[in-house]
Amino acid sequence: MREFIVEADGGSRGNPGPAGYGSVVIDAATGQTLAEAAEYIGVATNNVAEYRGLVAGLRAAHELDPTATVHVRMDSKLVIEQMSGRWKIKHPDMKPLAFEASKVFPAPQVTYEWIPREQNKHADRLANEAMDAGKRGEQWSASASTAEAAAADARAARAAAEPSGPPGDAAAGAARARAALSEGRAAGASASAGSASRRGAAEGPGGGAVGSGADAGSGADGRAETDVRAEADVRAEADVRAARSVAAPATGWGPADMGAPATFVLLRHGETPLTPQKRFSGSGGTDPSLSDVGREQAERVGAALARRGTVQAVVASPLTRTRETAGIVAAHLGLDVTVDDGLRETDFGAWEGLTFGEVRERYADDLGAWLADPEARPTGDGESFAATATRIAATRDKLVAAYAGRTVLLVSHVTPIKTFVRLALGAPPESLFRMELSAASLSAVAYYADGNASVRLFNDTSHLRA
Repeated sequence: MREFIVEADGGSRGNPGPAGYGSVVIDAATGQTLAEAAEYIGVATNNVAEYRGLVAGLRAAHELDPTATVHVRMDSKLVIEQMSGRWKIKHPDMKPLAFEASKVFPAPQVTYEWIPREQNKHADRLANEAMDAGKRGEQWSASASTAEAAAADARAARAAAEPSGPPGDAAAGAARARAALSEGRAAGASASAGSASRRGAAEGPGGGAVGSGADAGSGADGRAETDVRAEADVRAEADVRAARSVAAPATGWGPADMGAPATFVLLRHGETPLTPQKRFSGSGGTDPSLSDVGREQAERVGAALARRGTVQAVVASPLTRTRETAGIVAAHLGLDVTVDDGLRETDFGAWEGLTFGEVRERYADDLGAWLADPEARPTGDGESFAATATRIAATRDKLVAAYAGRTVLLVSHVTPIKTFVRLALGAPPESLFRMELSAASLSAVAYYADGNASVRLFNDTSHLRA
């Protein structure tokens, strides 16, 4: 039985915005590229584009051999976890696409693996080519540039594999294997540059501290777990090194001698009626608006950031209180607001609207589990801290790439902001319970090209008063 590797990706320049996907089918035995698919799909979200890429890749593989086994590799944690059955699919735009993907091959023939973005360059390149073509008013077609880019990937992989190590060195062996696979892809791209008519296109719809309220082996699975753990270890080590060398810059938000970072200025939204009462207020509750105090706080933040003059873009959570805060601040800065769903607050399930004491009285066992285990969910199928961290890490990586060398204001909530800081410091999950963020408080994390990050904390709105 043949085995294919399907690598897929999708992107949206605006989320939602002009979107496209790319996918590639690879012969698992030889590393040869057998088929490519890419398409500009109009205005859609990142997640819709990623699912469309998955469907297109599976269809292209099915056209080649419907009896083959397929190993899907994507850098979208959301798609991989949902298609693997570990995460529920809640969004109405995702459900029909996931269903469509699940029906291309019988389930036993398909496995799923998350990979870091840098290992998904082929599909990412195709997605960007499709979006570029859409910008020109065209649809994507295979060209020599695709083969040339694949060859460049192969050369880079060979260079990375040169320090070969001893025969038993697993890391060196993996590098050599990646190099061989990249060479196969380059050869396949050259051979298939003229066969675009065979490459399928998917169809589908278009696109606080505890008590403060928390607004208060062999096989694909083994490889995925190893890759994720190794990447997490490397990032944690880099983040810890950066935290030890935090500098207070004279200008801007990061040390000038380390190059231009992607800098996230993290702003918690202003007060809502629930904030002074210290009630859980996540993404699954009543979605309150700002109070008069909250609007005043946002005005002060906007004036302070306008005086500083370093913010170049504003991105907000989709919830009402963050969009209101962002709109007030952006008006001071003369900027538009982009909304990113990845910045939303954790869903606290049945605890929404309750105080910590009320949760302790009603759901003592669930609360105890939640305090002890980052995988535990709030009562009523809420979102665990581990799931939030996965979402924030993916959002971080996407925004770092989009805003390299720029300073962007992220208007979000307590848990996401704490998580940005925790990940940058390489701190354990329980550190979330040892942080408290005031309403309308500011923090900042700068991400450098070498993987390092530096953190600055303010957490006090007094410096914003006139």
